[in-house]
Amino acid sequence: AGWFRRLLHKPKPSSAESSLKSSHSASSSPSSSSSAKSSSSSSGTSLATSSISLSPVSAPDISAADSPRWDKSYDVCICHSEGDVELVEELVSYLEGQPESFRCFLQLRDAVAGGAVVTELCDAMQNSHCWVMLITPSFLQDPWCKYQMHQALAEAPMANGRTIPVLKDVDRKDYPRELRNIYYIYMALKEKSFKQIRDTVMRYLQELCRSSPKRME
Repeated sequence: AGWFRRLLHKPKPSSAESSLKSSHSASSSPSSSSSAKSSSSSSGTSLATSSISLSPVSAPDISAADSPRWDKSYDVCICHSEGDVELVEELVSYLEGQPESFRCFLQLRDAVAGGAVVTELCDAMQNSHCWVMLITPSFLQDPWCKYQMHQALAEAPMANGRTIPVLKDVDRKDYPRELRNIYYIYMALKEKSFKQIRDTVMRYLQELCRSSPKRME
């Protein structure tokens, strides 16, 4: 009987105490999560700090003297139709003007006079790290452009980042079936697309340097 009386006369917790308890027990509460983080970080601060400082992630220098970048004559081969020469010249000027001074093959400018067109193009593709396909309505109607596309795919069908399709004024449904397994860049804003092309080439060259046997040694 005594314990029953004490239970009846036990004071109820105040509203402030009850709200404090509920907020403290809630798993999604910012205050509870921050306190948990602070307590856990206090015990592992030195470990986390040392691991970051001991394993820095640095991008390889693609312009180093022993870089595999120099194993080929060009960094980028631009495949395009004759109707898109002006846009391609702007792209080449942009890439060659970057701090990395990308080496671009532009057929009308760099092909050897007197050389066979097919031979010049095949040599340029074999001696280029990446191929930019400027896919426009003119590109899709030009059999010569399709030949260039097939040559690039035959050269390295599974190499991520080497073939870089760039769509301009072309609907997604008209994207060449041969390239359906490769993500493309859609050129809406020219400056933004140029930067995306530059970043894609840069990533490929960095990965090439990172996986090079010379670097592993």
